[in-house]
Amino acid sequence: MFASLHTSTLAVAHVQSRGTLADLVKRLRLAMTARRQRAQLARLDDNMLADIGITPRQAATESARPAWDVPSTWLR
Repeated sequence: MFASLHTSTLAVAHVQSRGTLADLVKRLRLAMTARRQRAQLARLDDNMLADIGITPRQAATESARPAWDVPSTWLR
């Protein structure tokens, strides 16, 4: 009984840690994507920003957000 309980506990811990690592990797990828997109946004000139319907001030605000601050819809 002890061996099977111990083995199942280890198996559950392994599954839980894999889920946590997968979540961490996903969040890191999202942060890197956000950082890249915000850097690209910061390089657009006023005419390009007008084409996509945002002001230079809005672009600057978005570009200044931290990489880990991503839209909640990205986290699903």
